[in-house]
Amino acid sequence: MDLGIRGRKAIVNGASAGMGREAAFALAREGVELCLSARGAERLHATAEEIARETGTKVLPILADHASEEGRLRILAACPDPDILVSTCSPPRMTPDYRQIELAHWREALDTGLLGPVQFMHAVLEGMVARRWGRIVQIATVAAKYPLELRILSGGPRAALANYCGAVALRVIQHGVTINTVLPGMFHTAFTAKQFSERAQAAGSTYEEEVARFSAQMNIAAGRFGEAQDVGSLVAWLCGRHAGYLTGQSIVMDGGATRSTF
Repeated sequence: MDLGIRGRKAIVNGASAGMGREAAFALAREGVELCLSARGAERLHATAEEIARETGTKVLPILADHASEEGRLRILAACPDPDILVSTCSPPRMTPDYRQIELAHWREALDTGLLGPVQFMHAVLEGMVARRWGRIVQIATVAAKYPLELRILSGGPRAALANYCGAVALRVIQHGVTINTVLPGMFHTAFTAKQFSERAQAAGSTYEEEVARFSAQMNIAAGRFGEAQDVGSLVAWLCGRHAGYLTGQSIVMDGGATRSTF
């Protein structure tokens, strides 16, 4: 399927691994020029080189924290007029006991999961509106819609972000700009690899066994974690010409872990 976005320019924040990386790959395969940002230099440059080599598209890596003002300025200086903005970030710490959440944890989670993305959208939206075309996709978390104590620091800020995206989407759709949010459940990423490998080591089991145990505990209907490529493909589709009438939506992608028809 041709998504009709060849030659467009995209900023993908949090693009060095996981879902951000796969979103960048999916866009590159559609001929989109990329500006990729992340905080870790080695993984960022390796990802940029791999995408450029495999797809032949132009890829510019920017070492920056998009949750900080300095980082946003650095990214926007490299790509001041993006047609597409995709943002994600490393998940905050898991919180099995809400009583252990400290104020510093909240401040970090709000900067990364809410305030940074909002300010970045604010910086690019006027240009998209003026050019009468734009796509913004936030990769958030299913915990934004379905509260879970374990993911309070992730779900709370991202719920506010989804609300903001939905409100602003109604304002800009008349100018050809769409804003949507993807709410992923459990996927195989660097974050889950670390978390569940540590669990396996402590329990004397394997990563695969811990994933299967968690999937059963959380009633994931698919019985497994998802692949990050699935999220990347959905993000690319949301950025394409076929999704121009879809906006302000928060799309759950969790293998049937949650139970809701709306």
